Amino acid sequence: MHLDPFELYRPSTVEEVVRLTRDLGAACDVLAGGTDLLPNYKMHINLKPNLVALEEVEELRSYTLERVGSMTRLADLDRDTDFARAYPGVAAAVHEVATPLVRERATVGGNLLVETRCFFFNQTFPWRQSLGFCLKADGDRCHVVPQKERCYATFSGDLAPALAAVDASVELAGPDGRRTIPVLDLYDPGGDGIRRHRLRPNEIVVAVSFPAASRGLPANYQKLRIRPTFDFPELGLAAAGLVESGTVRSLAIAAGGLETYPRRFDEVTRPLVGERLNETNRNAASEAIMRSVRPVHNTFLAPDYRRRMVGVYVRRALDRLANGPPGVPG
Repeated sequence: MHLDPFELYRPSTVEEVVRLTRDLGAACDVLAGGTDLLPNYKMHINLKPNLVALEEVEELRSYTLERVGSMTRLADLDRDTDFARAYPGVAAAVHEVATPLVRERATVGGNLLVETRCFFFNQTFPWRQSLGFCLKADGDRCHVVPQKERCYATFSGDLAPALAAVDASVELAGPDGRRTIPVLDLYDPGGDGIRRHRLRPNEIVVAVSFPAASRGLPANYQKLRIRPTFDFPELGLAAAGLVESGTVRSLAIAAGGLETYPRRFDEVTRPLVGERLNETNRNAASEAIMRSVRPVHNTFLAPDYRRRMVGVYVRRALDRLANGPPGVPG
């Protein structure tokens, strides 16, 4: 596999990035860490003749405990013990991304906007050509659910569910200026594996911000995958909240790796606030979330198995919020 030629641009400010992406239009991609984009380019998946690299934009690389720039390397967060104490669920999700070597290059913004995945899409050019190209790259039909209108490629980021569970927000910059939205509003539940986010034309992710109330909030993240490192999530489940003396004071659960976008399940968790957590309502919550998700057969693990594991992970998450992580006194 090799990289075809492309023109590389190295702007130094957010404003330059926006101007370049506007001028180049659909003929460019934005390059962050490149851990997903460049392997796809090597497989000749949706090549563009221009890349706008974000490496030299200082504003995107700075971070504090309140605001993390989109070009912050995941390895830097993974090594930051203050960050782990402040946001344990997000830190756990960071640690579960790929391998230590990949985390040295991968970025916060890159993981939020990582490509959706499907085993009919993430293949070499000869493999895809022999089968017949798909909606997401070069073709006109979906091989997962055979039709020509909707792509079922699965959201494959780890950070979005963990950030959503603690009410984090993202700052965006584009030709119309800057705006800040909740993390989950970045994704389009009415879209598909191609039209997967709500970025306006030529917008980029500038930073992730945390509300003061999320600092130190108990949280956890669990990831289902075939290999214990490297693999993208077949299921990523995040939970955050406060359980005092068995009573739920706050609770949020979010998941990714199941559908074309990450989801948060407030309709299930909201009724638990103020209630004592017990086996009955814990099991009811896990069943309700399990029934609401609709994975399809486009990853290595079977959809029914992934759905059943949602229930298992929800129960574990609630136990950990109530009792602390395994081996840690509650």
